[in-house]
Amino acid sequence: MRILLITLLAFHLCFGDDGLSLDDAIKKVKEHNSEIVIAKFNERIKTLEHQAALGANYGSLELSQAALRSNDALNVFGYKLQSREATFADFGFKQFNGSNYMLSPEDLNNPKDRNHFQTKVEYTLPLYTGGKLEQYGKITKALESMSTLDLESLRLQKIYEIKKSFYAISLLDTYLYNLQLIASNTKKLEAKTAAMMEEGYVKKVDLLEVQNKYSDVERLIAQAEANRALLYHFISFLVDEEVTAIKGHYEEVQDVSMTDERILSDNLDIKKAEQGVEISKMNIALAQSAFLPQVGAFANYGSSDDKLMNDFSKNDAYTVGLQVKWNLFNGGSDKNNVEKARVENLKASQQLVLAKKQIALYLKQLQTQIKNDEYEIKSLKNEVELAHVIYENYAGRYEQKLVSINDVLIKQSEELSKVLRLKEVQNARNEKIFELQKLASKEM
Repeated sequence: MRILLITLLAFHLCFGDDGLSLDDAIKKVKEHNSEIVIAKFNERIKTLEHQAALGANYGSLELSQAALRSNDALNVFGYKLQSREATFADFGFKQFNGSNYMLSPEDLNNPKDRNHFQTKVEYTLPLYTGGKLEQYGKITKALESMSTLDLESLRLQKIYEIKKSFYAISLLDTYLYNLQLIASNTKKLEAKTAAMMEEGYVKKVDLLEVQNKYSDVERLIAQAEANRALLYHFISFLVDEEVTAIKGHYEEVQDVSMTDERILSDNLDIKKAEQGVEISKMNIALAQSAFLPQVGAFANYGSSDDKLMNDFSKNDAYTVGLQVKWNLFNGGSDKNNVEKARVENLKASQQLVLAKKQIALYLKQLQTQIKNDEYEIKSLKNEVELAHVIYENYAGRYEQKLVSINDVLIKQSEELSKVLRLKEVQNARNEKIFELQKLASKEM
């Protein structure tokens, strides 16, 4: 209990109000994390794809402008017809006098070069597509929803990573504080051993053993500080800005207070699997649309002349019509595509069943491991306190020459081992709870 109070006091003195809090870090992750920003772009792309699919229902309106020049007989005659300028002379009648009917009509076969400008507006509208456009709209909408689930899943993953890093740093700071205490005690023990050696009560080997133990503790401190620096780099990467300190104390996170049914119903992986089943059903309907007729309407309006935009209304013309297309046979490809879509639906349905079973099993594994960690943490806290008391007792007995320095160092190693194990189990428990929160689609 005394160690816990000292630790809490140290955190209060060391951190105060400076640094980045976990709540602020989560906000920054949501707003600035590069992976989340990219996922938002992908969600926007899927939204635009859905809107583009819906736009196909309204048909298309196109303006075309052709500028041509030709002396080809068929083309020139056609140009004149489109411009409403064809005359009997174009058929060679001015050469005809009743006796030369066998002559070739020169004006018709060898016309002069002619310019041709045609301006046309055309509107096409799908009237019936066998449900194809409807299914495209549904599928793109479902894919948009899937991208939203992917974004939320990534957001939960990044929140999981930032929380895990904050708690890992906090536990590392606790561990470092305990290491510093052990290092300080070892230094005091070294001073006592040196004094006793001068008086002839102990040998130099005892002093060397203490100094070696101090070096080991210093090595552990250096490793812990390096790991803490790496965690700060990782947090900086997640929030997309430099972070050198955190604010607050994060040691043991609260367990998730949700029922198993609620966790499974909110799980994003299960929702994505359910969405996959719905999309596969839509793909069946889409494949079946190939067996139905396609009906479309069109209307165009335009004008043609040998001069650009010359007296538009004089030479204007329109065309309206309907078109029906029905694929009666294509070698069985459509039938196979429908069968493929059905098999994919069966596959997606089985994947949903498997996802539910796997996640339910993983949920039970996490819950069991968390309970085991909690029992071990409770026991280790008592063992750490006891190990420290035993070490102090042995250190006092060593001054009285009742035990060897080796006995003292063994007890110190046992205390250090208990402290390290406590930190490891606490960290493991926190990670499992964060994983459970992610499983439940819960941010905090």
